[in-house]
Amino acid sequence: MDRSRRGDREAFATLVRRHQDRAFNLAYQMVRNREDALDISQDAFARAYTSLAAFKGEASFSTWLHRIVVNLAIDNLRRTRRSGTTAYDDTRAAPEGGEAEPAAREDPATALETKQVRALLARGIAQLPPAQRAVLVLREIEGLRYEEISRVVGCTLGTVMSRLFYARRKLQQVLRAHLGDLR
Repeated sequence: MDRSRRGDREAFATLVRRHQDRAFNLAYQMVRNREDALDISQDAFARAYTSLAAFKGEASFSTWLHRIVVNLAIDNLRRTRRSGTTAYDDTRAAPEGGEAEPAAREDPATALETKQVRALLARGIAQLPPAQRAVLVLREIEGLRYEEISRVVGCTLGTVMSRLFYARRKLQQVLRAHLGDLR
């Protein structure tokens, strides 16, 4: 990071290679659209590069980059909502480079149910307000600690916990409402 701040482009390219998959996956989990996620992750790196001087080093580069990605994803969701286009791409259950299918072969009924549950979870996450979606994705999918999430989204620890509580509760309601559809 220090070399990048001093203008070493190759050092920044190393940072991009190291963090590009996580940036894309976070963006995808937020917007559920591959093309938008690619745009967001590329824009995040461009903004990070042009803002290197503003990076104070109080958080890690990955936390700083997560914050940029989350902010861009939330902006994208707001624009998408205003324009009336869908932010959910239900043709894919997981982004490229995301979690792999189980190695062991499942029987067809179990495989279908697993696919349906994943799609239902994705739809439920897509229905969450952007702020709740951000903390849920950062905690449950990215595995960040509450303190890291607080730094990424720029709010207090209590706000993170509250948003996460309400996000989980809404997701449970969505799952309960649709659980009968899987049986």
